[in-house]
Amino acid sequence: MMQIRYAVSTMIFWWRENNLSFEQECLFLHSLGFGVELWPNIKGQNECRYERRNWPRLVEATRDMLVSMRSRSDGPTLEEWNEQIECAKLLDANIVTDLLSLGIRDGSELDNGEFAAEVIKLAEDNNVKLCLETGSLQTLKDVGKKFESLWYCLDVGYANVDREFSFTQYVDDLGPRVAHLHLTDNYGIKDDHERPGLQGGIPRENWEYLFNGLSKYDNEVIGSFEMSPSMPAVMLRQATEFLFDELQWPNRPCRNPKDVEVIYNPV
Repeated sequence: MMQIRYAVSTMIFWWRENNLSFEQECLFLHSLGFGVELWPNIKGQNECRYERRNWPRLVEATRDMLVSMRSRSDGPTLEEWNEQIECAKLLDANIVTDLLSLGIRDGSELDNGEFAAEVIKLAEDNNVKLCLETGSLQTLKDVGKKFESLWYCLDVGYANVDREFSFTQYVDDLGPRVAHLHLTDNYGIKDDHERPGLQGGIPRENWEYLFNGLSKYDNEVIGSFEMSPSMPAVMLRQATEFLFDELQWPNRPCRNPKDVEVIYNPV
């Protein structure tokens, strides 16, 4: 039976973030019982959160939280990969990455996978779980076949807009090695990261197929809510009502009574 815990992507704070708001974001999510999925930078800025000088702040802000990390997507070098893998080890975090960040072109042959092999070896040496997401289903499967230590992040929104492969194919083919989910929704046109449960979005039967399919495997899974802003509290309330009240997914995060007064209201 799948063991699932929940986090929230810092994507939900985009355009409200500032250099002083990170601790408040983490406190807000922690007060609601969620972990955090870190993006490498604030929307529109290039400074990377995973640089070594930021580690003490990351450790303190995420103390007692479930943490995962979205990898750098700016063509990270092997040295930069090593830095973010060491950061993940420090935070006990998974890393979600994509094909390009591993130096692999979607749909390309995998004969020249030396860079990816070096990155994956670094992750193995540090006991950091790498989860590959977003790309042609066939390419994802080919990469997974070549590198057995890789896990998958099943991006629910991406699976809903793929014209070549069906939603159920993603669940069936990736399910045995899924360790991360991006919980989002769209109307099937573009992956615009709406909240789960849209009227006219991903059909309920697909949500049920996803949960039932993943429940066949004894994987530890992080379900990360990945939504573009309206207000964070509104997005989380709407998304969690759908997932936990309507779909009856287990292990609903609970607000800590001592944090009942905590709100997210960035200056």
